[in-house]
Amino acid sequence: MSGRNIRIGTRRSTLALIQTNIVVELLRNREPRLDVEIVELSSRGDDNPDVALVTDLGVGAFTNTIQRALVRGDIDLAVHSLKDLPVDPAPGLEVVAVPVREDPHEVLISAGGLGLQDLPKGARIGTSSPRRSAQLRLVRADIATEPLRGNVETRIRKVDEGEIDAALLAAAGVRRLGLDDRITQTLEIPAFLPAPGQGALAVEARGGNEPAAEEARWLDDADIRACVSAEREFLKALGGGCLQPVGALAEIQNGELVLWAGLYTAEARTVRLVGAPETAEDMGRRAAAMVTTES
Repeated sequence: MSGRNIRIGTRRSTLALIQTNIVVELLRNREPRLDVEIVELSSRGDDNPDVALVTDLGVGAFTNTIQRALVRGDIDLAVHSLKDLPVDPAPGLEVVAVPVREDPHEVLISAGGLGLQDLPKGARIGTSSPRRSAQLRLVRADIATEPLRGNVETRIRKVDEGEIDAALLAAAGVRRLGLDDRITQTLEIPAFLPAPGQGALAVEARGGNEPAAEEARWLDDADIRACVSAEREFLKALGGGCLQPVGALAEIQNGELVLWAGLYTAEARTVRLVGAPETAEDMGRRAAAMVTTES
């Protein structure tokens, strides 16, 4: 690949560019002479910041535009937040690497530094996620949830300006933006399991053995891949859509894969499974069967 130009497509948000540059650095660490061009693209989610994602824009709101550019050959690779990718692969495309994962947990950012249990009755917490809304209702039924769109900085600003009392966010985005000091509380599992794949990056390419795809495959982390495979298979078995109030988090501990998975409806149905990393997808399917058959 020496001297070859690789065009990497990404959303043009600050966070997306930070994430893409992580992948670029990994590629250049392996091949310093690689010529990488970042191609900034806009998604339906970015173009419609005030539209409710789950009800109007649907699955793939942040990925479809970039995937179409990849299929057309306008770019050679795409970098996504893995949790934004639909669980069913796009025709002709393949996730060739899951190279890194930031803190996958959920965090609370609140006015005055109040933790979730310290917020007063009737406090307004911003989130547009059915999963987060369901989790909050089960833990603090006396708290109101309000729709919240926009990038991480916009959501934090709405807390600072008093539009809402607190916001639930993914720790990964907050930390990658260098805003760690704004985190009030890291929320505990299994009450607040994150979205499947949260915090992980995905490098997508056209299927086959194209040079760019082969270069990116070297970045894949087998442990991270196993963890997110279990989480996403759990989501897929439950229907795979962003309307599902489900969360999952897997980690490798002492060589074994530990999977927490939850379905949040009128109650929290959570399970914990332990198995070999090579059985990750089967564990995800088993977890889905367990949470849907619990009484």
